[in-house]
Amino acid sequence: MNQVEKANQFSALHRKGSPLVLFNVWDAGTAKAAQEAGAKAIATSSWAVAEAQGYRDGEDIPLPFAEEIVARIAAVAELPLTVDFEGGYSENEDDLAANVSRLLALGVVGINFEDRVVKGPGLYPVERQARRIAAIRATADKLGIPLFINARTDLFLGRGGEPQSAIDEALERAAAYQEAGASGFFVPGLRDEKLIARVVERSELPVNLMVLDGVPAPKRLAELGVARISYGALPHIQAMSAFKTAAETAFA
Repeated sequence: MNQVEKANQFSALHRKGSPLVLFNVWDAGTAKAAQEAGAKAIATSSWAVAEAQGYRDGEDIPLPFAEEIVARIAAVAELPLTVDFEGGYSENEDDLAANVSRLLALGVVGINFEDRVVKGPGLYPVERQARRIAAIRATADKLGIPLFINARTDLFLGRGGEPQSAIDEALERAAAYQEAGASGFFVPGLRDEKLIARVVERSELPVNLMVLDGVPAPKRLAELGVARISYGALPHIQAMSAFKTAAETAFA
């Protein structure tokens, strides 16, 4: 398949009630392992990619180095590849477009793009984040790639407060992001079944949840109409725990 065909295939995998499951990888080796295990697509976790190289999450890993890792994953990935691109490594829309262009040149067909101000406080205002998404969409359209832009909101992730009070803003963001060109809506940290169901019902975009403590089991998420389930940092955490246990046994 060429890149456009992979992009279309990836988009088609997002089905309400029959979610695409992404067991997130961090290098070429884990990408190959995911493929061999039966993955339908390959997805990176920014946290795992950074941690595997001794950096912290939050765009601390230098962008050229992150691109080299993506290039190595793309070289072995036979499946559609989506990259957790955090905030795009830029506040400036022109620079953001250039950064995305380089990812597309590597064969990427999807990105996660978050509304948290990575190097600052809080979230971008809705209108500003919509403009950022629109810049990415325009770049992909210009290159002829139907990029899957998974618009992530961090309203429910590590911000405290009652999730119920943020639902209306989440739905406002979903609508604005869709109009700007987003392909999916990612709500990591949302745990309450009734609130998940409300977002799924009210958003026209396929909804993505992340496996975390307190989040309903994948089977239940499917019943609620979720279209994509991401494992995020969990595979890296589990792998490092297993490695440490094996190392302790060897050194005992």
